[in-house]
Amino acid sequence: MNLKFVLGSTLLVAGLFAATPAVHAEDLVLGQTTVRAVKTPDRGLTMSQVEKRFGAPDAKLPPAGGDTPLHPTINRWKYDGFTVYFERNIVLHSVRDGA
Repeated sequence: MNLKFVLGSTLLVAGLFAATPAVHAEDLVLGQTTVRAVKTPDRGLTMSQVEKRFGAPDAKLPPAGGDTPLHPTINRWKYDGFTVYFERNIVLHSVRDGA
């Protein structure tokens, strides 16, 4: 291959990516249903950080696991619209209700 062709193609692709605007959706429309974006805790936050930012949960569900070091305790907190899953006291995932 020609070096000029490779460099030109690379610059063209890089230019296309640079010209693409960043996209952030607040609402997702699926047919006649609109799904609202729900802000949820990010992975890695502690329980105290989640409670500070999102307030007290609606419910703290019974912990699961914790029977061996390979099965750490999983805690679940229910909020209006989502559930937060913790490994010990660190956020693993936040899942929107109905997802």
